[in-house]
Amino acid sequence: MELRQLRYFVRVVELGSISRAALDLNLVQSALSQQITRLEGELSTRLLQRSPQGVTPTEAGAAFFREAQLTLRHAEQAIRAAQQARLTGTVSVGLAPTTAAVLGLPLMQAMRERYPDVRLHMVESLSGHLSSMLNARQLDLAVLFDLPMGTSPSVQAARRWSVLPLIEEDIFLISAHHAIKPGVPAALRMAQLKDQPLILPTGPHGLRSTLDAAFLRAKLTPLVALEVDSLAMLMDAVQAGMGATLQPWAAVARQADGKQSLHMARITDHQVKRSNWLCGLSEDELSPAALAARVVLTDCARTLVGSGAWLGASLSPQV
Repeated sequence: MELRQLRYFVRVVELGSISRAALDLNLVQSALSQQITRLEGELSTRLLQRSPQGVTPTEAGAAFFREAQLTLRHAEQAIRAAQQARLTGTVSVGLAPTTAAVLGLPLMQAMRERYPDVRLHMVESLSGHLSSMLNARQLDLAVLFDLPMGTSPSVQAARRWSVLPLIEEDIFLISAHHAIKPGVPAALRMAQLKDQPLILPTGPHGLRSTLDAAFLRAKLTPLVALEVDSLAMLMDAVQAGMGATLQPWAAVARQADGKQSLHMARITDHQVKRSNWLCGLSEDELSPAALAARVVLTDCARTLVGSGAWLGASLSPQV
């Protein structure tokens, strides 16, 4: 089996057509078909299902496709590493907007200082989207707020992740100063939010799942005024007095005038915290660059929490 055969197969699956792949690879179609047939012969299994509409991978082909992608990716990184004496390669890291507000810049600075030849690809998106990207192998590492539960395909994929507990964050009721009554306490329980209009993210994302569980334990039906899946828009709505939100301190880390314009009351219920998990591809799939980035990310989180720069956060016991 040769790397070029893997490259040919991956391109055929990506384009869904042997003829289009042959054109893209600058090969004669019969030569490409012959290489695919030879690969199937070596593996003693059918990888592609052919039809007048094109080709689709069989179950074995889909499994082989995922591993072939990783093999090609690692082969490219191995070539770059052989060409240079220092650690090289590319690593993709996904952070949710709140996490990125605190951890993003320190991580980028630390990676540049420690591993200047590693190309860092940063992705900022909602936790649920990052989970999907990790399953699709579009990311090497991601900090997620909850882990998939049940027996769905995404759960089966998540079971192959490497998962490390990172930090626990306190949750605060965040309101605009001009929209609250005098004498609002600095700490609250969930049961006290009965009549409070709230602006929250939607269900599929990690924080909302945590909050819904907390409302259920408090036997409280929240008064949801708005659902917003953009941190910037959500905080704009809070600043405008359209409601309060339940978020960790990281949600206001990018608010230049947050201390003057926002009031934050800590939620004291014992189980109301946001867990942050450092998730990645399985240990045998992570490249040397990704393994190094995982260590740097953990070190950055430890430094931010230890110095008090990440307010309301505490390290998970294993960090």
